[in-house]
Amino acid sequence: MLSQSAYTLVNQQNGNLSFKVFEFNNDSYFDHIQRNNYFTLIIISTGEGLAKVDLSEYPIEDNTMFAFYPYQPFMLISKGALTGICIQFHHDFFCIYRHHKEIAANGILFNNIYQQPSIRLQESAKAELLDIVRKIANELEMDTLRRDEMIVSYMKIFLVLATRIKIEQQSIQETEELSSKQLMNIQNLRNAIEENFRMKHSVSDYADLLHVTPIALTRMTKNHFNKTLSDLITERIIIEAKRELYLTEKTIKAIAYELGYEDEYYFSRVFKGKTDISPQFYRDTVGFNRGAS
Repeated sequence: MLSQSAYTLVNQQNGNLSFKVFEFNNDSYFDHIQRNNYFTLIIISTGEGLAKVDLSEYPIEDNTMFAFYPYQPFMLISKGALTGICIQFHHDFFCIYRHHKEIAANGILFNNIYQQPSIRLQESAKAELLDIVRKIANELEMDTLRRDEMIVSYMKIFLVLATRIKIEQQSIQETEELSSKQLMNIQNLRNAIEENFRMKHSVSDYADLLHVTPIALTRMTKNHFNKTLSDLITERIIIEAKRELYLTEKTIKAIAYELGYEDEYYFSRVFKGKTDISPQFYRDTVGFNRGAS
């Protein structure tokens, strides 16, 4: 599909990866745990197996796209040949946080604590996405005027299309799998977490807000999300912490306090427990953007 197997842009200031697109025809790239400091999009054209992501497992099938955010642990275990395209990009090249109003991908494709990190692609949708990848590869190959801006523009289109697909699939899946009452309960829980995660961190807090018992709430989150409520709350806190670490100059102590932690060192232990790295290391390696617009 691509005229060469891989195209790479490197940050000239620090030598780190800015952007890369490549073809693969086996699982050797992903057959061990990945913890990358950049975003990864993988379109599986053919193959089957299992994707291990965080503490969960998801099926790999033909025409599946996975989306992983920085330092999210994942690996792909295939039963045979695995073919497709991979796109990797660093925050400093294309910032999901800064472009979220244009593409709405953050919280849907990436950093989505409520949904699996994959979407199924119809042949027409896959062809449309791969056509954009070819255009990006052409820009990388020609190295013409304002190449980086063109690639960013193509990535916006790619992510908007992928986001539309995932929103549609989420709606269909939830309608098919859940009753109206279950849908309402799940949405009430999501709303409660979004409104209160900064100051309310316990299961009992949310049980009180939703007027259910802690046992019933725990059962609901495990059945629907395959996670504990504590995991959901902590993951939402970590997502907000990452955004603050990337976009602001706030101290780690200030970020911890705003997220409901009076002890900055306890907050750092919680952050490292979920990401395997410290808040400062995340800021240093993903890119401290100092609030640039």
